[in-house]
Amino acid sequence: MLTLYPAVDIRDGRAVRLTQGRADEQTVYAEDPVEAAQRFVDAGASWLHVVDLDAAFTGEPRNRHLIERIVDATGVAVQASGGVRSLEDVQASLGYGAQRVILGTMALADPGFVGRVLDSVGARVAVGLDARGSTLQARGWTEEAGDLFEAIERFTAMGVPRFVYTDIDRDGMLEGPNLDMLRRVAEATTAAVTASGGVGSLDDLGRIATCHDRVDAAIIGKALYSGAFTLDQALTHLAGTAR
Repeated sequence: MLTLYPAVDIRDGRAVRLTQGRADEQTVYAEDPVEAAQRFVDAGASWLHVVDLDAAFTGEPRNRHLIERIVDATGVAVQASGGVRSLEDVQASLGYGAQRVILGTMALADPGFVGRVLDSVGARVAVGLDARGSTLQARGWTEEAGDLFEAIERFTAMGVPRFVYTDIDRDGMLEGPNLDMLRRVAEATTAAVTASGGVGSLDDLGRIATCHDRVDAAIIGKALYSGAFTLDQALTHLAGTAR
């Protein structure tokens, strides 16, 4: 069954959502990200996708203490993302209890960094591929960073175990995922793929679940926060789809 990762994006100490990654298109959903995370866990989440947006935009990890609190309070697996610029950042995230760390900007700027991280921590990393069309975006989606499929080929050859693919144009829009591009990403690699961006309905989740065998997880954010559906409704729907 498709694994769901409710998103907790942290900026200035609060749980927020951005539209298409734009810093000026922000909605605050919770003053306390830990409470937001706990609500998802109470509804059945087994994983959480937690993003330090301040670190993504500035490179300064301002919210590690909050991510650590989420790990401690919820007791579920946390996938940490945002502003990972060094091996020390990766080790710090794993040290406070994250189960997986997503490499973004640094992976694209210095592919050798990915190799060094894989050598150090193995399968507990994923590479984030955030793209507009087939053009990758970095530094909080503010800079172009090369071709999506060239990066997939390079990182697959290096042994990256998972990609987190985000269609930026769909992110926060609730208009459905880009299934065609998602399939192309899955076909281009032997790694597992997590889908991100565009989920707006339960049917969208069903379509992702049957999109490709390597697409085994999806990140959901605005759909949950805006009330399009609840997490327990999503989990029930996917259980029915699996049958």
